[in-house]
Amino acid sequence: MPQLILFIIIIAVVFIVLTVLFTFVPFPLWISATASGLKISIGTLVGMRIRRIAPSRIVYPMIKATKAGLNLSISKIEAHYLAGGNIDRVIDALIASQSAHIQLDFDEARAIDLAGRDVLQAVQMSVNPRVIETPIVAAMAKNGIEVRAKARVTVRANLERLVGGAGEETIIARVGEGIVTTVGSSETHKQVLENPDLISRTVLSKGLDSGTAFEILSIDIADVDVGRNIGAQLQMDQAEADRRIAQAKAEERRAMAIAHEQEMKASVQEMRAKVVEAEAEVPRAMAEALRNGKLGVMDYYNMQNTISDTAMRDSIGQSAKPAGTSAPKQS
Repeated sequence: MPQLILFIIIIAVVFIVLTVLFTFVPFPLWISATASGLKISIGTLVGMRIRRIAPSRIVYPMIKATKAGLNLSISKIEAHYLAGGNIDRVIDALIASQSAHIQLDFDEARAIDLAGRDVLQAVQMSVNPRVIETPIVAAMAKNGIEVRAKARVTVRANLERLVGGAGEETIIARVGEGIVTTVGSSETHKQVLENPDLISRTVLSKGLDSGTAFEILSIDIADVDVGRNIGAQLQMDQAEADRRIAQAKAEERRAMAIAHEQEMKASVQEMRAKVVEAEAEVPRAMAEALRNGKLGVMDYYNMQNTISDTAMRDSIGQSAKPAGTSAPKQS
């Protein structure tokens, strides 16, 4: 009985040891790598476990590279994985570049991948160029007519400038700038409509792909249309602005005239008030002259007769005037 218990314990210990061993040491993965022609040792796989690297994330891309005839270092693959790179994408890009006879080594592909660009897409774009369509660009010719153009730019990825090179937005901005410059230097909009390739030749000759991650193969004008008559619109806007300025100045002069008229009326009213005040002093002055003996009673009556005679003559003159004639105003 004790021997049976001992045998069971030994079997259990062996089972646990084998389970731990097969769990920690990826023998099936090693067998797959060896069968695929990848020379890798068990110690290397165990070292990956110790460095907390999933061996399958390294071994399977290495098997794919070995089958494609690529000679890559496992240590570089591990370093790229630990740096946060996409190993599968880099291996696929290297295989694609080798098939297309494009010069691309692992260090360059790793740098492109770590820079945040899709290295596989870049290789595919080197083989199959991409067409970038610009938005509609509006420009004005020298005769004031607006021309609206849209271009299609055929580009190919430049792997040597992919790290640090500008993207598609820069290409679109430069092409738009070239369209505006070409249209703006044309004497009339008809020149652009008759020769759309003038824009293509001018823009393509400027070397717009300098400093970018692409190589421009061709620039084709997809659509050209006539827009607004901006020159006439500007003249109309200027005329409207001049009219408003003239109207504002006329209103200013009118306000000044009204203010001057009000000032004159105030002066006349003031003068009338002074006349009335002076006339009010006449009776008192005459009374004072009578008291002091400077004016006699007969003199006073003669003056009253003269005033009455003058008033009667004025009345007769007013009634004798022809119809439609107004009497002169007295201040």
